[in-house]
Amino acid sequence: MSPISDQPNPDPNTPSSIDQSAELLNRFVNRDFSWLEFNRRVLSQALLDKTKLLERVKFLAIFASNLDEFFMKRIGLLKSRHDQHIPHSPNRPDELPPLETLSGCYKLVREMETLLADCLQSQLIPKLADEGIQITTYESLTDRHRQAVDGWFKAEVFPVLTPLAVDPGHRFPFISNLSENLGLLVEPMKPTKSSAANEPRFARVKIPDVLPHYIRVDTLVGDSQSNPAPTPEAPAIYIPLDQVVINNLGDLFPGMRIIEILPFRLTRSAAVELDDQDVEDLLEHVEEELRMRRFADTVRIQTPPNPSQRILNFLLTQLKLSKEDHFTHVGPLACVDLFEITRIDRPDLLAPRWKPIRPPALSDPETDIFSTIRKHDILIHNPYESFSESVERFITTAANDPDVLAIKLTLYRTSRDSPFVDSLIKAAQEGKQVACLVELRARFDEEKNVTFARQLEAAGVHVAYGVLGLKTHSKCSLVVRREQSDGQTILRTYAHMGTGNYHPQTAQRYTDLGLLTANEEITSDVVRLFNMITGLSAGQEYNQLLVAPDHMRTSFMDLIENEVTNAKAGKPAHIFAKMNSMEDRQITEALYEASQAGVKIDLIVRGFCCLRPGVPGLSENITVRSIIGRFLEHSRLYAFANGATDLSSYTQFISSADWMYRNLSSRVEAACPILSPEPKNRIAHIIQTLLDDRQNAWIMNPDGNYSRMTLQTSPSAESSQALGTFETLMRLALTNK
Repeated sequence: MSPISDQPNPDPNTPSSIDQSAELLNRFVNRDFSWLEFNRRVLSQALLDKTKLLERVKFLAIFASNLDEFFMKRIGLLKSRHDQHIPHSPNRPDELPPLETLSGCYKLVREMETLLADCLQSQLIPKLADEGIQITTYESLTDRHRQAVDGWFKAEVFPVLTPLAVDPGHRFPFISNLSENLGLLVEPMKPTKSSAANEPRFARVKIPDVLPHYIRVDTLVGDSQSNPAPTPEAPAIYIPLDQVVINNLGDLFPGMRIIEILPFRLTRSAAVELDDQDVEDLLEHVEEELRMRRFADTVRIQTPPNPSQRILNFLLTQLKLSKEDHFTHVGPLACVDLFEITRIDRPDLLAPRWKPIRPPALSDPETDIFSTIRKHDILIHNPYESFSESVERFITTAANDPDVLAIKLTLYRTSRDSPFVDSLIKAAQEGKQVACLVELRARFDEEKNVTFARQLEAAGVHVAYGVLGLKTHSKCSLVVRREQSDGQTILRTYAHMGTGNYHPQTAQRYTDLGLLTANEEITSDVVRLFNMITGLSAGQEYNQLLVAPDHMRTSFMDLIENEVTNAKAGKPAHIFAKMNSMEDRQITEALYEASQAGVKIDLIVRGFCCLRPGVPGLSENITVRSIIGRFLEHSRLYAFANGATDLSSYTQFISSADWMYRNLSSRVEAACPILSPEPKNRIAHIIQTLLDDRQNAWIMNPDGNYSRMTLQTSPSAESSQALGTFETLMRLALTNK
């Protein structure tokens, strides 16, 4: 019996202005409001005193980065729909019109940015100063430090700056997405005979993004080349780069008087997608999309409070923005720049560094990985277990193994120095059959993936760009190997099925699950999946995998319906589902029906959730939790009781897909069953740990808002309730080391 109550304690530190009491009549929560509530939970991590100081700064930067992406993708899309008189998404006919959604989003954003500014200015900056990390202003510097900063400006910044004036001979300049700028009004110091020449002129100076945005001042004084870690006894002094530029503008405009200055930051829409149904060359098509996105419509302008009205009105007119698109808050305009502060050498102000362990089944790096996989399936849980010692090792070994004949892999996102690209190139150069699906339309990674595609093609890799009209989001790889069995030469296939990308860097920060298997039914399905992705096959049948858009949704609906049947028959009935986002209407309606039939449903949804839980007569048997903390919960995991009471006996799947319309209808996705006892036991433990968590868990209320879940009693300090998901699973990994 768990000592933890399922009744949440509201968190007084994170109020919400969303009043969805009237919305309770609706069956679905607004997607965009729910996403902003997710970002509020991220912001709440920065408000927690128990969070390490630089981790708090990091959460502020993550919040700001998330918000930038939200404006580029969702606000850009809503504005586009409004301009085109599209009242709603085709698959969500009951949602609010774009203009109403925009108004609600803006209200929430302004509320949260006020919380952010207050947290940074009144809490974090003073606490950083106490630790010897002083973020200050130009005016607060000593004369000696100001002279050093001015000298550094002349040597390192001035040559990079390009002032752009606007007058009859100079058009309004192009302003790039997410750039930080200074808008100026200037006039001649000595009036001329021409009255027009004496009129104030607008000029723009871009803050260079090739330089650090926080300049350490104390190291600029004297001849010291060292950059010692700051301490309370020997503090470091940092000043924002834009303040350095603002206080040295006279050098850029000799003979001119600067009347007014307005720092501003611009956001452009990323909701630029061309129809790819009739394209002849997808690579060229994506490159054209990238060119269009660079010049996409502006959706937001950010300035400090009390801006120059003359400059602001001029910018709003030139950029075709309304006053509602103008956002102000105290402090840095680009809080994403705070990531620089988190890289300061003060490990005591960060969470202890976690080094992933080598998976126990692969503990001996000299053991043949293929023989180990043949013996039993291997479940990998990143970042608790090492990605490099498992998934990277699988592909690297295959590339170097003379008995491997073919390697196939899907590439959605990866690092710029990807070891997977290197391994595929090496394998192709060794004469192996190598095929790689490079998804060119992975949002914000298109340019990088275009480069990878050309690089792989040049090395002789067979590169496919995916299925026309669909994004390939599945995470899978296949190795075909020549082996000896009972005195005969055979071909055996090995596969990796995962929930996350083949990306070594995010594998250190995101929680994901992967399965290494030689199960013939699964690997034969993976062969069929690659044939569908790279060829022209249609209507493929699969023995074990659930594949979208072919039949994943209908398979999940059948599994849900089976739980309904069991509940009505008095058998155990339970559904557990963990994902990033929840929005698909058909799945949601099936879950509502299951709840009304008495099926207990536990959902772990990190991001937005359009299902409305806990509504009497509709969804009282559905609980929605969100886990936010040290690692980004990214794995997708689905489990159905199928008449069992033990989680390890449930029907289990790991998947690349969320329960979202786009995943189930417009993408190539795969869900892989967990069939072997040891991985099933591990999955069961992960599920129970997530459900027990009262350190990192939030519960969704029927009105769409969230409350932090807290301990109601005093369980053991070593329990998963008290430790939370991340600490529990890190300790378990070390125990199994």
